[in-house]
Amino acid sequence: MRLSSTRKAFMISLSLIMAGLLGQAAAAQSSHTGTALPAASTPTFSTPSAVPSTAPATQKPAPAGTRPRTENTKTPKRPKARTGPAGSRLTTGSKGVALTFDDGPDPANTPALLKLLEKNHVKATFCLVGENVKRYPDLVRKIAAGGHALCNHTWNHDLKLGKKSRAAIRADMRRTNAAIRAAVPNAQIKYFRAPGGNFTPGIVKIAKEQGMASIYWKVDPRDWEHGREESSGAHTSRVINSVKRHTQPGAIVLSHDYAQPDTIKAYATLLPWLRKRFRLIALP
Repeated sequence: MRLSSTRKAFMISLSLIMAGLLGQAAAAQSSHTGTALPAASTPTFSTPSAVPSTAPATQKPAPAGTRPRTENTKTPKRPKARTGPAGSRLTTGSKGVALTFDDGPDPANTPALLKLLEKNHVKATFCLVGENVKRYPDLVRKIAAGGHALCNHTWNHDLKLGKKSRAAIRADMRRTNAAIRAAVPNAQIKYFRAPGGNFTPGIVKIAKEQGMASIYWKVDPRDWEHGREESSGAHTSRVINSVKRHTQPGAIVLSHDYAQPDTIKAYATLLPWLRKRFRLIALP
């Protein structure tokens, strides 16, 4: 039976409509399943991690993911407090001022800081992060050879270590000390500092069991804190002014060498200034 031309046209139109609906359904399913459909002119963009580094060619390569550590540092509110959180040490116990540098070693900043300390005949205390010690054992050897004191600053700067089990805390401390002694056999590690100053009675007790005194600080220039609008020069000046304003005999001063080039610039000015006014010591 022959179809009329009108009916033929109707059937063709219906077929086209059905094909269109099926195409839309397939496209919708593709978007939900994550299957990419081909596009003729879709531009491609690199992810931020693929952007080439703009660091000067002369600068030593920084470790992957190098950035200032996040801290949560606070000075005890009691102005006459003799101890920090959970009984940690707040001062040196003498008139000597102790400069402490946290989170390293750092392949660019630590060598620069060691040169400054040597030039100014100053001994300091380095609070070392275990994973950085393992990565740069030669820098730990240089720190020790310079006569500086060594301090355990946990394996990977765990701000919540105090909330973990006693076994986990003890294992972290031992792992970090083992890394330090792998670089410097028979190294004396007399001190422990909890990241962020987050000391708990448990941490202090376990550190003591491992032969380490827990050290807090009296002066915190917050060199790890970078404001969005703060230039490098302004950051350096802020650190200098803060240390000058707050340092008194017996103070433990908190600073960082890891990922903090502005801190190194600040101490180029601070070390001569401090030497004229205080006796600078490595923690004994």
